[in-house]
Amino acid sequence: MKEWAYSGKIKYIKTPGKYSEIKRLLGEAPKGRVAIYARVSSADQREDLERQKQRPVEYAKSKGL
Repeated sequence: MKEWAYSGKIKYIKTPGKYSEIKRLLGEAPKGRVAIYARVSSADQREDLERQKQRPVEYAKSKGL
């Protein structure tokens, strides 16, 4: 993939993870861990936090992360 980037066959954005953007664009799932961040603005909304957390967790699991 690096060769494609250097030869101009594909456009890419160099990220701190080097060529991870190329892999993402090609549909290759990242390996390792992911972090999910959810928050609410007050303690009264604590129940909302669980609901907000559920969707990204399900998405990550569906992608094998």
